[in-house]
Amino acid sequence: MSAHELLLRLAGRLSDRQLWRFRDWLAADAVDAVARALPLTLLRERVAITPEEYRLAVNALMSNGADAEKLNALAWVDEIAELDYTFSAESPEWVSMGDSVAVVLSAMLRGRPEVVEARSSWRRGRTAGSVARVVLVTTTGDAPRLTGELQRVLRALGTYEPAVEVLPSGTELPGYHRAALAASEPLVAEGHLVPS
Repeated sequence: MSAHELLLRLAGRLSDRQLWRFRDWLAADAVDAVARALPLTLLRERVAITPEEYRLAVNALMSNGADAEKLNALAWVDEIAELDYTFSAESPEWVSMGDSVAVVLSAMLRGRPEVVEARSSWRRGRTAGSVARVVLVTTTGDAPRLTGELQRVLRALGTYEPAVEVLPSGTELPGYHRAALAASEPLVAEGHLVPS
């Protein structure tokens, strides 16, 4: 679970493409692949980590084959600077004609007792005009596996680089997730998550 939490904390600092790949490996129990590739990616992308993130990286990755020298070479920061994104509940114009992705995700998540909440937000770069849906699901179940499942569904529906954030219930959320949740709307209609 430390590897999943570490990847959650890196949302907004690594690209959706990179996070999607790491999360897919984690969902397939390929923690060793994440352990070998993530430190190198963080170094190459010059992503600094906090002491807490370093602790998570050591706990999750060292026993799975991470290179200790690469982990020790990562730059540290005391806190994460403000991210270059804004979030909105308003969907882009091209989704307003009907949101088939939301319909499929709602059907997929409906009736799952481990799903506490499912929401969706739209992320925009502050400087670039790119827009991406961020799916936010709170769960009491296996977060890495649910992440992988949701990512595969989104890719099948045409989202090449899905932004899926599966949050274990009770987890202290990083700023990225707090901002995304604050500007989100329910993905699944109230009262439909758990069958009555």
